Amino acid sequence: MWLRQRPPVQSGDAVCPAMPAQIGRGIHVCSSLLQHSIANRLLLPAAGTSLANLPLVLQPFTCLRSFSAESRTTNHLRDFAIIAHVDHGKTTLMDRLLSRTGNTLAGDRVMDSNALEKERGITISSKYTSFVYKGHTINAVDTPGHADFGGEVERILGMVDGALLLVDANEGPLSQTKFVLEKALKRGLKPVVVLNKVDRPSVTEQQCNEVQSNLFDLFAHLGATDDQLDFTTLYASAREGWASKELCVGQAPENPSMDPLLDAILEHVPPPPGSPDGQFSMLVTMTERDSFLGRVATGRIASGQVKVGDKIKVLRHNGSAGADSKVTKIFKRSGVGKVELDSASAGDVVSIAGAASAGIADTIGDAELVSPLSPGPIEPPTLSMIFGPNDSPLAGREGSHLTGSKIGERLNAEAETSVSLRVLPVDGGGESFEVQARGELQLGLLIENMRREGFELSVSPPVVVYRTIDGEKMEPLEEVMCELEDEFSGPVIDALSLRRGEMTEMKPIEVAGKQRLTFIAPSRGLIGFRSLFATLTRGSGMLHRAFQTYGHYKGPLDKVRKGVLISMAGGKTTTHALGLLEPRGTLFTGIQQEVYNGMIIGECSRDGEMEVNPVREKKLTNVRNTGSEEKVSLSPPRLFTLEDAIGYVAEDELIEVTPSKIR
Repeated sequence: MWLRQRPPVQSGDAVCPAMPAQIGRGIHVCSSLLQHSIANRLLLPAAGTSLANLPLVLQPFTCLRSFSAESRTTNHLRDFAIIAHVDHGKTTLMDRLLSRTGNTLAGDRVMDSNALEKERGITISSKYTSFVYKGHTINAVDTPGHADFGGEVERILGMVDGALLLVDANEGPLSQTKFVLEKALKRGLKPVVVLNKVDRPSVTEQQCNEVQSNLFDLFAHLGATDDQLDFTTLYASAREGWASKELCVGQAPENPSMDPLLDAILEHVPPPPGSPDGQFSMLVTMTERDSFLGRVATGRIASGQVKVGDKIKVLRHNGSAGADSKVTKIFKRSGVGKVELDSASAGDVVSIAGAASAGIADTIGDAELVSPLSPGPIEPPTLSMIFGPNDSPLAGREGSHLTGSKIGERLNAEAETSVSLRVLPVDGGGESFEVQARGELQLGLLIENMRREGFELSVSPPVVVYRTIDGEKMEPLEEVMCELEDEFSGPVIDALSLRRGEMTEMKPIEVAGKQRLTFIAPSRGLIGFRSLFATLTRGSGMLHRAFQTYGHYKGPLDKVRKGVLISMAGGKTTTHALGLLEPRGTLFTGIQQEVYNGMIIGECSRDGEMEVNPVREKKLTNVRNTGSEEKVSLSPPRLFTLEDAIGYVAEDELIEVTPSKIR
């Protein structure tokens, strides 16, 4: 099938490559491109019409230069990533770029496809797509902003040549901004700074100038070169869908659009290195499993070309060689869909099926390739937990995956797709596994996914991963940034001091009556601190954390938790028993809930453990008095989220996780 195209194609016209449909004689045509052709008055030739009688140039969709390997250079390609602190607008900005380049979006935040991403409103895993602008194919990568998923950012920066550093014009650079910027600068990237949310009424020109000054100081502090210090700054409102080279305070610019940002990408992001004429090699940065194709490896082609049917081999990042195989499919994400390709060349980001043994950081290359590509440095995990089968008296009542072998298979599958997650067998631990990760949130999301899949398991409290350097014990340290009202600063400082935190900065912020506190604290002291911080600030404070470095061991922590109430009997809780126990502390369980001997059912108001009987029933007698019929009124029990439970349990306790319960 051929499309009749109106000449000439104007600079900046978007081609809408979405999910392809196979039409006619094996030629792939984008179904949404047909709709796009109607909008642009593209005509299809009538049956029997001679091509010579058509006055306009005809092009098949498969001849678009962005989806072919015919080009001998990479000048038409641009690969960039969007990096920022959490909730600074990365995914929303990606939506606007896709809309500008002709893609029809079904909703907001289309790049957050994971169910947990949509529920929590955060980006968990990096994802890429591509679009066409002014004759260039732009490969764009959306990255997470939370510190626990910093490994996603580290591995992605190896497949791009530029970055958009997105900064909230109200908040300025925060802890994760510093983390992602440091990684980009070390990779030699020259970020384009985008001050987002400048349409808010609270943004002023003076405030934007101050944010730019802080960013320049941050660049210099992180060791940026003179070229990197000469960064370009744009102003944008991702929500409203415009960007500008000039600051427009309180109003949109004339003819608002995303074109200035797209033009800046073409101007300041260099074409990818590598030649299509070289030997084929590709560094794997993402993997996924397809029910029909098996493992699909995604990465940027460093050199050469690859075609469907080519013989390839996998070189491990540790130097060993994998099995030889053959390319069965080549895909490319385009817009909000996928396009199947016959071939691809250097500089493009594609997904290849057929390399069943390829993992993240491995190299897929020509059958004669000798040396693997360097995956670059990845920061090590800082926390670990022990995962094992659920062995409580209530085990096996809800889940469908109960054995240690099933748990081990699921954990190893997760480790294959996450560069910052490690799974190790526990010596003498039977069917238990040690899982190392970057933080509580990453571990919590893994457990949440497993319980939704029908797993029952028990997990230990998290412990930090120590190192020994030159005979000295070292522990991970994090930078903690708190934004809170003045009246809450005292309790927060006291709480972090008990957790071995040291305050490094205290300054007021633009909002009257608020201040920003910065601490350096050990990771073990911050376990469970987020829920305490929300309590201390009555839900009005903001807490940001980011891994900084390994430092000297700071000694044992002061006591940060009271004692607990432990059930000494099994059965269902009663109103009578809980009414007698409520003065003893805070209860974690409600009426008619099943408990067992040794289960923690509440927090004691005093230090130390207290064994109690929450299933005791009231004795029935024939004697009535005025006090025997008193109504018992109970306060609602304290309910734990998974992250709260991970931060609460002590080292000699376990968390029981089932599809519907957390005990």
